[in-house]
Order: sequence, then C-alpha cells, then structure tokens
Amino acid sequence: MAVSGGSDSMAMLLLAHAAGLQCLVATVNHGLRAEAASECLLVEELCGELGVPCTVIDIMLAKGNVQQEARRARYEALAKWAMRERLELILTAHHADDQAETLLMRLNRGSGLAGLAGVRERRLIEGTDIELARPLLGFRRNELWAVIDGTGIAVADDPSNRDTAYDRVRVRQHLERSDWIDVDGLARSASLIEESWSMVEGLAAEDVTLHTKRHGEAFAYDPFAASGVARVPVWIEVVRMIAGDLGVTLVRGDAAKIVAALQDARKVNVGGLSAEVIEDQGAKIWSFRREPPRRTG
Repeated sequence: MAVSGGSDSMAMLLLAHAAGLQCLVATVNHGLRAEAASECLLVEELCGELGVPCTVIDIMLAKGNVQQEARRARYEALAKWAMRERLELILTAHHADDQAETLLMRLNRGSGLAGLAGVRERRLIEGTDIELARPLLGFRRNELWAVIDGTGIAVADDPSNRDTAYDRVRVRQHLERSDWIDVDGLARSASLIEESWSMVEGLAAEDVTLHTKRHGEAFAYDPFAASGVARVPVWIEVVRMIAGDLGVTLVRGDAAKIVAALQDARKVNVGGLSAEVIEDQGAKIWSFRREPPRRTG
C-alpha cells in the first residue's frame, strides 16, 4: 500500500493491520519540501511498531504542473516498486471527500464523462499490469481522523493542503464551509458516473475486438456494425484504442476531433493519426493509419 504520512494514509495502515492483512508499505518523498524526509520517517516508525516492511521511494520531478507531475511520477515509482516486490495491487487512501472535491473541480472545468467518473475505485496504472485500488472511498475524512485520534501517533501536516493557490484546496474550503452540499451524495454521483463510463469503455473494447480489422499498417473499423445509432463516446474511445495499437498516444480531445470529421466524411490528420471514410460493400468504414511524416525543405 502507498502511505504518505498524512492522517488518511496512516488510518488506512492501521485499519489494514487491525484486519490482519499482510501488506508491504511504500512512502514517496517528492523532494518538494524540506520536511518531506521527516514525514517519510513517521511512516517508517509506525511500520516498525506494527512489524510491516516499509520502503521509502525518493523521486525527482520534471518541470511543469507541480501537482500533475507529482502524481504521474508517484504512480510510476509505485508501479516499479510493486513490480520489484512482485505485487499485483497497490492501495491508496483516497476517501469520499477526495471524490467529492474531484467531481466539483472537473464539473467546473467542463469535463466529459471520463473526467466526471472521478477517483476510480480500481484501475490499472497506465502502462503496467499493476492494479490501483481505493478501499476507503466509502469513508469520510473525519471518520479516518477518528481512527488516528487518541492513538498518540504523529501524522504529517502538509502546508500545501492549506495553500489556496491550488484549485483542490479552494474547493475543499468551500465544502467545509457549506451547510447544504452533501459530500456523500456527490461521492455517490461520481460512483454512478464511473459505472456509466466503465460501460462505455467496455463497449469500445468490444467494438475493437469484434468490428476492427488490421490491414498491414492500417486499421478498418465499422462504426455501425454493433448499433445503427451514433455512439460518439464509444467511438472516441475506439479511436484512442486503435491509435494506441498503432503506437500513437491520442488525447480524448483529439480523438473527438477525428470522430467529428469522420461523421462528416472528411479526411483528417490529428495528433499523429490519419483517418478517412472509405466505402466497402455499401458500408462506410473508418480507416486509420499513422500520420505520414511531414515534408521539410
């Protein structure tokens, strides 16, 4: 499991130990604050008291969005640790308040179904076979604090959790001041959206398996083979999956542009993928290949 030294992670560790689960712990030092090393030490000390093996992982962040890069690097490092330890599952301490905050942030950004699915209960870490699970999504933050309260266990106090430069902190503070927003209700909504999104992903995977054919360096896809109606969210995921099979990483926004063009029977090159509509025995087939290199000079 991944334990940060905060009260949520420490509570997860205590709950897992009380339940008799045999686990290994990894705590990540992002190197962003001088206090980070001592916070990792808190995790090591608690693990020592509980008799749980603990590994401290030091990472270096690339330039860019600090929170986004920290998240990417953290999961990459945790996946490598899990593979070294021959683990198949990593637990993190995300809870219902995290879920509600994530949903509100993404609603404010105009996110689509994929984004509104929020913090998923289980998923694979990208590019690996390591599964990430969040067993505490049904718990509130104050319930996890109560697990720690009175134990005398020292927990980390990350000042970034109070820094209003971050969207999440501002959303959290508004939720704490609100007397009418139901955090549990928001978390349930995110869970229901996630179920719908999982269905879209499943339909897209089924389409790729049953209704696409590879011809050398190209893929042919019949978008209406499974249904006579337009299924744009499914098509977008199919395009992203086909792009991945062609070695192209396509963001959802670019996939949506390709789908819109193909619906209008327009040939399009976007994000490294070339796509067009071709006729095949009366059916309109979508054809995909890697975008050819641009000529220079």
